[in-house]
Amino acid sequence: MRERLQKILSGRGIASRRKAEQMLQDGQITVNGVPAVLGDAADPELDEILVNGQPLPEQQRSVYILLNKPRGYVTTLSDEKGRPNAAQLVSDCGTRVYPVGRLDMDSEGLLLFTNDGAFANGLTHPKQEVEKVYEVWVSGYQPGGEERLARPIVLDGYRIRPPKVVLLSANGDKAKFRVTIHEGRNRQIRRMCVSAGMRCTRLRRIQEGTLRLGNLPCGAWRYLTAEEVAKVK
Repeated sequence: MRERLQKILSGRGIASRRKAEQMLQDGQITVNGVPAVLGDAADPELDEILVNGQPLPEQQRSVYILLNKPRGYVTTLSDEKGRPNAAQLVSDCGTRVYPVGRLDMDSEGLLLFTNDGAFANGLTHPKQEVEKVYEVWVSGYQPGGEERLARPIVLDGYRIRPPKVVLLSANGDKAKFRVTIHEGRNRQIRRMCVSAGMRCTRLRRIQEGTLRLGNLPCGAWRYLTAEEVAKVK
């Protein structure tokens, strides 16, 4: 069956779709001896697809992992500053996997990894409107802070959808919220807090779609169950 090359490369664990697109633009992929370009499709059963002159690896089994990411780990697979990478925490799964979406270095909690490009795209594509739920600790709280935090604001020229905000506790100027958003703008919740006159001191993602962090220890990972994967798909 013919598929877009970036989907084939992602499915074989060679690169994420975004990285595969860059590889195509850099001329690293050929199909039947002809350099491929972005938008090309092929059938891996009938066509000779080479990556830097090497044939595609055999089809891998699909792997789905849920990690409780600690603070201090970046999500990108390569970091020019040499900071710890969250992928290192799941490297013992025996298969090359890629993070699904992002969770910034100072944030913690639920982070998914997979080698199934379609699964990842289904969770991250904006049209899917997958809900993400966070526990948010702040300083600078004043009564009514939850209402200010729930206001839709403009980030990077985009007006975010109204978040759901629940005040869980408050003690002086310290407070804890549960915040649900649909988007994933860069450092979105931290910037929402600043706009509401507060500073985020801790941020933990506890749910993404139907998937929950639960009581998984910090730094540990587990495979998703077949039922969890089916619900996402």
